[in-house]
Amino acid sequence: MSGLSLAWFLKEYRPGWDVLVLEAEARAGGKAWTVQEEGFICEKGVNGVLDNKPSTLALATRLGLRPLRSNEASARRFVIKNGQLVQIPSSPIRFLTSRLLSLPGRLRVMAEILIPRGDLTKDESLADFARRRLGREAFEYLIGPMAMGIYAGDPERLSLRSCFPRIYELERDYGSLIRAMIRLQIEAKKKGTKGPGAGPGGVLTSFSSGMSELADTLTQALGTMVRLNSRVTSISRKGSTWNVHLSDGEGLEASHLVLACPAWAVSEVLKETAPDIAHLAAGIDYPPISVVCTGIKKGSAENSLDGFGFLAPGPERRSILGSLWDSSIFPGRAPEGYQLVRTLVGGARTPDLARLPDGPLVDLVIKELSGLLGLKARPEFVKVFRWEEAIPQYNKGHQALISEIESDLKAYPGLYIRCNWVGGVSLNDCIANSERLARQLGDLSLNFIGDERTSIK
Repeated sequence: MSGLSLAWFLKEYRPGWDVLVLEAEARAGGKAWTVQEEGFICEKGVNGVLDNKPSTLALATRLGLRPLRSNEASARRFVIKNGQLVQIPSSPIRFLTSRLLSLPGRLRVMAEILIPRGDLTKDESLADFARRRLGREAFEYLIGPMAMGIYAGDPERLSLRSCFPRIYELERDYGSLIRAMIRLQIEAKKKGTKGPGAGPGGVLTSFSSGMSELADTLTQALGTMVRLNSRVTSISRKGSTWNVHLSDGEGLEASHLVLACPAWAVSEVLKETAPDIAHLAAGIDYPPISVVCTGIKKGSAENSLDGFGFLAPGPERRSILGSLWDSSIFPGRAPEGYQLVRTLVGGARTPDLARLPDGPLVDLVIKELSGLLGLKARPEFVKVFRWEEAIPQYNKGHQALISEIESDLKAYPGLYIRCNWVGGVSLNDCIANSERLARQLGDLSLNFIGDERTSIK
């Protein structure tokens, strides 16, 4: 999606440019990938975007698409606590009475306002930050699950500053997260706007046919600018020209080259031409994730599945990361009389479980759902998706690594990197960063004379 959206923006801002997108697979769109079978709409990857950032939905509007907002039920989110599903409190008042944390745990969170500011020069892990400011319990049952839900990562290794820069900035600017929330609420009230909440904010939004609707429409709009089944094997440079070598032996030339692909792919294609960048890119970790979609008859689970889903905190020692109740999140995701549950397995916590064969993997998921949701019958529909390299990990040192790559890129004029391992993992981040780069390339084009070709891998 980084590459597709960049091509779209270049087409819009620089219509005289000759832009080409090279896609290694038989379809374009990366992890915006929906599969429809037997009346179920299953997301292989991302299940939507938040509307609190305009980038993705603004692009969808320009493409003539109609976004689909999530149901009100999706506001109810759960975490496993002592083997039971407990709703995450959605307001400070509900937090005070919630059984998600013990009374001492809740009091420790309230004492956050008294905790001194940390060492801002230190690249602190998310776990260390959460324990320091909010206490062990809040880390284990609130912050840790949140990080796992976004990154499927290890909060002991994830960098707070790289993963959640806004939280880092709130402590830096206000000295306390609670103090920051109070002051921002006061400022918002003066302006007549809605102040920030405890969560990321925004409404989860998708499309009636799933996230593939955005990817497919974008691909169709670009037309011949997108070439599928075009795998790049290596890249070389001669003077100011970039040479792109494909697996079928074809070679292409370009004045600008944007690598909109995973870090491991960047490392592979640049190992001869830019070994310094290739070495750094190889340091980005991608744990595997398997997605198990299960279609069950309504009433076959004791739980009504009236909510967004649940996450499994580390101390609970579950075999799954969590489940999304997709048919409660968006309308039309399951046939009449059925519900769709999408369960994630693996990540940095249990990578080996993600690699189980389909049979044992599905049995594992059904066993977990039976105990947690009261599932009384095996699902009538099952679909398994696998991502061997799922989500790039913004671990400690990530910001320094990206800064070094950006510095090294200065030695390679016309070469750029734009993907979800740089500048944010969300689809909103990817599209916003692509639009920013398109504007930057447009400004740079004023220094060139003649027709230019931009290749996007």
